[in-house]
Amino acid sequence: MSRRRIGFWYRLAAVICKPPLLVLFKRDWQGMEHIPADGGFITAVNHNSYLDPLSYAHYQYNTGRVPRFLAKAGLFKSGFVGLMMRGTGQIPVYRETTDAATAFRAAVSAIEKGECVAFYPEGTLTRDPELWPMQGKTGAARVALLTKAPVIPVAQWGANDAMPPYAKEKKLRLLPRKTLRVQAGPPVDLSAFYDQEPTAEVLRAATEVIMAAITEQLAVVRGEPAPAEPYDWRKAIARERRAAREAAKTPRGAAAAKAPAERAAAPKPAVGPQQARSTQQAQEDESK
Repeated sequence: MSRRRIGFWYRLAAVICKPPLLVLFKRDWQGMEHIPADGGFITAVNHNSYLDPLSYAHYQYNTGRVPRFLAKAGLFKSGFVGLMMRGTGQIPVYRETTDAATAFRAAVSAIEKGECVAFYPEGTLTRDPELWPMQGKTGAARVALLTKAPVIPVAQWGANDAMPPYAKEKKLRLLPRKTLRVQAGPPVDLSAFYDQEPTAEVLRAATEVIMAAITEQLAVVRGEPAPAEPYDWRKAIARERRAAREAAKTPRGAAAAKAPAERAAAPKPAVGPQQARSTQQAQEDESK
């Protein structure tokens, strides 16, 4: 089997999802010629919006090579979404369990059968303040070195304008009509790593090559230079914690940290019956 057929469930998903995407958004798709016509391969995609899986899936579906996503296991459990996830052959990821490696075995098996497996190497929405790809996790590199399958970097931009990540309200901003931009690049050259033992250092180096290729494509899509180094989320959190500890050491910082605890521990003043009735009446008046 050289490639996965689209099948009933993927066609049903397309019937449901494509019409609103076509109506609500404009499209700027580039690089489809880099998607292999046959054989198994990996796509490595940046992630900057809850909406961008639909944008990328639409692009990939129109190439005739449907992707199998690695998705959180909870999405497969129940309801229509779970039915669609199972029917379209997506791959559940059981995070922080002994079954976590099952997803990678399933990905390797799918690629060996001639299918496309899509990875979001960042593992979550980017935390980069400017929405550039941040440092990636090593799963895509691990599968790539095991299978020696082509890795196609895919950059996308525009879904974040319609649904910004980490916005206080997760609602669509459809007007003015947004453009969903997706661009695939040439396969990433990982041949230098094929004969090496897949140690943590080798996997990290291969991942950096993959993330650099995605970032290069995104710089073209955005029309602006990328940062010199990818955003390191862990280092940023560590800096924030150090800054908080240093602030707490100053008299003003220590007082600010101490005040909430003192207020929480302070005994509540006694409330007499008349005062309680007055308070209750005030609350009732406020609610009218």
